[in-house]
Amino acid sequence: MKMWIALTSMGFMFISVFSIYFSRYKLKGVLKMIFTAMSFIFMVLAGILIFLVVFTGPVPE
Repeated sequence: MKMWIALTSMGFMFISVFSIYFSRYKLKGVLKMIFTAMSFIFMVLAGILIFLVVFTGPVPE
């Protein structure tokens, strides 16, 4: 289960990087603000998920 959570957070980071790049170089106006906010939200969610994965300890085998 932790593997899927970690993969989800990496996907959120990828979406965040893509959206911030897209908003800086391709968009203007309101769409730029929307994509920047979306990028920030995804990065915060990724950070929270990684924090939970790292600090819940090892999984018993």
